[in-house]
Amino acid sequence: MGFFLETLIGGLMTGMLYSLVALGFVLIFKASGVFNFAQGAMVLFAALAMARFAEWIPRWTGLSGKLAVNLLAFLVAMALMVAVAWLIQKLVLSRLVNQEGITLLMATLGITYFLDGFGQTLFGSDIYKIDVGLPKDPVFLMEQSFQGGVMVNQEDLAAALIAAVLVAALSLFFRFTGTGRALRAVADDHQAAQSIGIPLSRIWVIVWSVAGFVALVAGIIWGSKLGVQFSLSLVALKALPVVILGGLTSVPGAIIGGLIIGVGEKLSEIYIGPSLGGGIEIWFAYVLALVFLLVRPQGLFGEKIIDRV
Repeated sequence: MGFFLETLIGGLMTGMLYSLVALGFVLIFKASGVFNFAQGAMVLFAALAMARFAEWIPRWTGLSGKLAVNLLAFLVAMALMVAVAWLIQKLVLSRLVNQEGITLLMATLGITYFLDGFGQTLFGSDIYKIDVGLPKDPVFLMEQSFQGGVMVNQEDLAAALIAAVLVAALSLFFRFTGTGRALRAVADDHQAAQSIGIPLSRIWVIVWSVAGFVALVAGIIWGSKLGVQFSLSLVALKALPVVILGGLTSVPGAIIGGLIIGVGEKLSEIYIGPSLGGGIEIWFAYVLALVFLLVRPQGLFGEKIIDRV
């Protein structure tokens, strides 16, 4: 039972990180109708920026305290992600208004490869380290209930808590702030939002900036766990099955979908993997997403589209 709980808790914490990346997909799709295939590249670009600025800032400013360096690196990386969001809106999306969905998808694919290449040019292609002080050592819980207790990785636990707080904060932002209500109005009907004076271009810059902030936080967490390397964008793409499962327009769906996939892939790898030769964790999420596309294309919480003729 103790081992099962370890696996379950590990899956929940990993799923929370998947949800964090998936949230970027959902935010952009809700506000602009664009399926942002570049979200994984944004996570990588943001992580590279954080890692490299944390190296460069002590040389530029003479700062030596880790907290001060990390805070300044975070602010500079966040400013860079906002600039990237503004440029994407100004140079790409504003010129593709009312185009077909496939055109917008191909545009985000182009942004993906540009960010991958530009990130390598700007920051280098080595494996970099992000150290924001997350604890690395495991702890043992419920030692009185189970022999040896349940081992939990402190870094995973801290990362999951950060992700949960960010998701909750964004949910409150969308529900209770004027900008959040404007974003939801744009998500419901672009033309109606424009008719009451909501500027779409400004809203899209805001939502891409928020997605950039989410990508930065996700990049810091994943970079702290795995190191900042170009395979990080592939890890971030694990969020694609999450949004298919939860629904492209649902923030709660991104959370629930991430938890289901995180737990499902861990449990299947441990309990089914040995009989199938292993490797289930690699493809489990995509097979589950394929099943949902066949059975319930709108996902668990997505809106069902009804065409009337």
